Amino acid sequence: MHNELFKYPAIVSRYRTGPYLEDRERFLRQASANGYSCSTLERIAWVLLTVAESVHRNNGCVTVEHLKKLSLNVRLRNGRRPSAHSASLILRFGEDWLRSIGRLRPEADAQPWFARELDAFTKYMRAERGLSPVTIATRQERMRWFFASLPSRVRSLGGVTIAQIDAYLEGEAHRGWGRSSMHALGSSLRSFFCYAAQQGWCSPNLALGIDLPRLYALEDVPKAPTVDEVDRLLQASAAGSDTVTIRDHAILSLLAQYGLRGGEVERLTLDDIDWVAETLHVTRPKLRQSQCYPLSPPVGDAILRYLREARPRCAHRAVFLTIKAPFRPLSGASIGAMVRMRLTSQGVKLARIGAHCLRHSCAGQLLNAGLSLKQIADHLGHRSLNSTRIYTKVDLRGLREVADLDLGALQ
Repeated sequence: MHNELFKYPAIVSRYRTGPYLEDRERFLRQASANGYSCSTLERIAWVLLTVAESVHRNNGCVTVEHLKKLSLNVRLRNGRRPSAHSASLILRFGEDWLRSIGRLRPEADAQPWFARELDAFTKYMRAERGLSPVTIATRQERMRWFFASLPSRVRSLGGVTIAQIDAYLEGEAHRGWGRSSMHALGSSLRSFFCYAAQQGWCSPNLALGIDLPRLYALEDVPKAPTVDEVDRLLQASAAGSDTVTIRDHAILSLLAQYGLRGGEVERLTLDDIDWVAETLHVTRPKLRQSQCYPLSPPVGDAILRYLREARPRCAHRAVFLTIKAPFRPLSGASIGAMVRMRLTSQGVKLARIGAHCLRHSCAGQLLNAGLSLKQIADHLGHRSLNSTRIYTKVDLRGLREVADLDLGALQ
């Protein structure tokens, strides 16, 4: 199998001389039969070799927690750490392969680091803080990342030092995290260690020592494609006849018309579309409720064409699925990558290109149409008007009206 995937003899030799060769090749052949592309199979082969070498070093068995540490700390051949996507591949395919060959130690035999403390923190966030499920899940994931980065000698929260926290945050910054993302990551750590200090698990000074990047209210100006660029994007996708383009056109229509987030499109199910009442129900995690929209004819036609001509026949209830087997719901990250690819091919040049820039474009069009900030906030599903006020910085018509005011009588 490796001879078919890789071209250079030295690379083929490296894969074939690694441990568990027969088990790795058997898994690759099954993945190929399931419809994975050659490029994905190459990534799977890299994951299997990386995990196999780790299993070999750990006397034949590893745990899920060990895989998580491996995904964060493994080094590529150029000495750099893998991207977040590559790390997720290690967890996904590494766990599947280890289970298939019986080399994954059961969780009952493992001692997940700080599982008891994290479980207590989760109950605190849910019961006392009343945070949304998305926020809770995000903070849980961030804390697991941090715990996986700690040295093996650290067995209690009292042994965690501010130097280890600083080193972790610095490492994530070097991996490309932006200032706002680093602020959110540091805030999650600070929130956990504040709770841990209240429980007597660590020193109160630990949370106080976590430095966060300074953020300024309304400091940024949302960058979005122009109306003409969005129109060209929709026209180009509407003209396509292949299954991928038909699906992408339906997604782009939703993003541009309703200003949905990529994750909201990902969570849409067949039950969320009422064809009789011509309504669309969108789950808003931040609002903790579902929001109902009238289904516009262009968007309805695009979705209906996708369901009739492009959507695979399977048991999944999610609206948007992968086109090739194994069929599974399309992820928010894949939706963002699709938007980025199609906007870039149209010649759109923005600092950040993805599904969210179409949300900004939708907000700008609503503002130009004369809608109030409250109406725009309701349409976008904002919890607070503070999230919507950023668009006043690009309200050129409103700014011109302010500039034209005659203030001479005030002198």
